[in-house]
Amino acid sequence: MGRYNNDMVVVTGATASGKTGFAARLAAVLGGEIISADSRQVYRGMNIGTGKDYDDYIVDGVQIPYHLVDIADAGYKYNVYEYQRDFLSVYNDLKLRKVLPVVCGGSGMYLDSIISGYKLIKVPVNEELRKSLADKSPAELSGILSSYKDLHNITDIDTPKRAIRAIEIEEYYIREGSDPDEFPEISPLVLGIRYDRDKRRERISQRLESRLDSGLVEEVKALIDRGISTDDLIYYGLEYKFITMYLLGQMTYNEMKKKLETAIHQFAKRQMTWFRGMERRGIKIHWIDGELSNKDKLGRALMLIKD
Repeated sequence: MGRYNNDMVVVTGATASGKTGFAARLAAVLGGEIISADSRQVYRGMNIGTGKDYDDYIVDGVQIPYHLVDIADAGYKYNVYEYQRDFLSVYNDLKLRKVLPVVCGGSGMYLDSIISGYKLIKVPVNEELRKSLADKSPAELSGILSSYKDLHNITDIDTPKRAIRAIEIEEYYIREGSDPDEFPEISPLVLGIRYDRDKRRERISQRLESRLDSGLVEEVKALIDRGISTDDLIYYGLEYKFITMYLLGQMTYNEMKKKLETAIHQFAKRQMTWFRGMERRGIKIHWIDGELSNKDKLGRALMLIKD
């Protein structure tokens, strides 16, 4: 780690931008290890839908070590408090071993929690608040969320349960304030892989086709057959939400596919909005053109790191 000006390198970007493969190649050159910042790749058995492309971690026949993937059972509701705790455990271990952490992911809350150093607060469940919000429409919940001055997360909210949890967190901060443990100061270099809107949409559509062809529906069915509740799968959003609804007979296959594709495009748009918000708050994201060759992307990244 001492060779570089930064404590860690972050590779981010909207969904389907090819972050993992690029981060692994970068880690291979730097002698680093990957720390995932993906809110759904933490779950075991949720592989195709979350984009766990394990082969991406193999560079020139060498397995690049990765962390915070497959660390929780499907059905569990892992949260940002746990992510910060688990991230720090890995980060401190890498620091002791003098290995450069290469964080890779596009989950806005998880990334911001370590880049901006969110306070370490474990927000308890507020049953009374949840009951008062239970009958609110998605639009009403979104309106409530937009009223908060310092909203902590919008990128991963695509179900009412997630929106209610986000409101619960914001209300806790307002009511209780914060006097938790300080998050350690980390100096990251943030790299972003970016495509123009049309190319991003094309990549998302192609990847969805590939995932469906690779057994995505069968993966969701297997989770249900294992006893994972359909409510929990819907809570995870995107692929798991819409395919579960299809398997429950709530929509046809074509309806599912069309609505899912639209939802992923909307998700990518929210991610880019989140990144712009990070930049407005003073976080420098060094954007790299996704259309560049792998060699040129890597060269650009290495130049930024060494500078």
